[in-house]
Amino acid sequence: MAGCPCGVVVTWVELRDFTEFVSSVLVILKVGAFAPKGEVVVLPEVSAGGGLLGWVERSRSRPAPLRGRGGLRFAFYGRVSTEDYQDPVTSRVRQRGQAETLVAGLGRIVAEFFDVGESRVLPWARRTRAAALVLAMADPDRAFDAIVVGEYERAFYGGQFDLMAPLFEHYGVQLWLPEAGGRVDFQAEGHEQLMVSLGVQSKREITRTRMRVMTAMAAQVRAQGRYQGGRPPYGYRLADAGPHPNRAHAAWGRRAHRLEPDPQTAPIVRWMFAQRLAGKSLARITRALNDMQVPCPSAADPARNPHRSGERWTVTTVRSILTNPRYTGREVGNRQPAAHDLIDPGNTGLGHRQVQRWSLPEDWAISAHPAHEALVSEADFVAVQDLRTRRGHPGRRYLLAGLLRCGLCERRLESCWSNDRAAYRRRHGHTSASRPDGRPKNLYVREGHLLARLPALYLLLAADPADLSEAPMPGIEDIIGWLRVRHIELVYDPQARSLGADLPGATRVIVDRQTS
Repeated sequence: MAGCPCGVVVTWVELRDFTEFVSSVLVILKVGAFAPKGEVVVLPEVSAGGGLLGWVERSRSRPAPLRGRGGLRFAFYGRVSTEDYQDPVTSRVRQRGQAETLVAGLGRIVAEFFDVGESRVLPWARRTRAAALVLAMADPDRAFDAIVVGEYERAFYGGQFDLMAPLFEHYGVQLWLPEAGGRVDFQAEGHEQLMVSLGVQSKREITRTRMRVMTAMAAQVRAQGRYQGGRPPYGYRLADAGPHPNRAHAAWGRRAHRLEPDPQTAPIVRWMFAQRLAGKSLARITRALNDMQVPCPSAADPARNPHRSGERWTVTTVRSILTNPRYTGREVGNRQPAAHDLIDPGNTGLGHRQVQRWSLPEDWAISAHPAHEALVSEADFVAVQDLRTRRGHPGRRYLLAGLLRCGLCERRLESCWSNDRAAYRRRHGHTSASRPDGRPKNLYVREGHLLARLPALYLLLAADPADLSEAPMPGIEDIIGWLRVRHIELVYDPQARSLGADLPGATRVIVDRQTS
């Protein structure tokens, strides 16, 4: 029964073919125009037994064919983010149970792909088992017809569904989700909107959790000076600080921790700061530690540093200790926050990788009060940082910088300031490692002694003997510029006390012993 806009009530009787259906439409129009308002008119009804509409109706009501004798063959995909804070066994059982409930009576699970320790933010290509599932989909003889997931968030994050849906369609693999009530229709607008909404929700959950955790940790450091975990800095060890401040954690028996000086390594840290304040360079401090055979941080605590060799001290290690503000007794956080960079800007589907970047001091979270015993005073720590940030010396100029090499080891000479004059040196075997046996003596030569020999060297290298009397002699800086333009390097031999050019069949000008 149907109502006409003109107020006529229309009922349907059986209709045998499509032609009769068209005629009935015309009748409705006529009835609406001429029949008295409220009159009941009986019209033929469309028969499901014949015609195009009947075939379409039967096709719509017919259940989708199930492949195989037992119905659809499903591949189950699941994921758990961590092994330390989640039980993979329990999580897998729960997720698979949800998937089995969804497909009950429609098929059976014949394959399983379960990722352990993989974050949802990783695309499928970077998850071990998800990548294996993608490879299995490409096999024409695969053992499954569809993929079933226990929870949307276990499989997709952000816009990952939009990237994977064309792949599922291409290989003819169905996707079943509890949130969709079964099979996902890739062409249905309602399902597409649902997937977009779930993706946004999945990403929001991660972003919100990350921001809450980072904000809470910074607040705990500033207000309470609370130790946030991780390896204790070299020179400290962990000590018990009483019950955990969270009552639930305390009820489980968890304890809070704080830093206290390590009697074995704390004196080494104090000595390093004292040496730096005395003007010693980082390389010199490093070599002294190696000469004294002091165990480096990874050797002193191998259990917490299994990824390091533990062989010797390096300049980088010494620098990291001398720039760590936690040695002042204050707890400091957010010094190296995590950031996320695109793996390939040309292919955003590969996702991001996590990187660590040093933040500026103004972005640090510093405790309002000392949280543990200091190994260096705040004044001394600041003084060490001022030494590190000081760059160069005004009024000092090295004309031959980058042009000189040692005739013994073929390495470049270093610029140095000696007795208020520019000079150059090469400390043979002088590295941050231990000093080798049988090394040559250090090389020192004043810049003035070398500059005095440059005009003669220039005449031998550049001038035509026939024109020597007529060619004007360029100045010292012009000669140096001439050498740099032609990429000519000078070689100084400390044993022969000779200065030569680094050319085939080099011509050398002697720097006499009395003046060098």
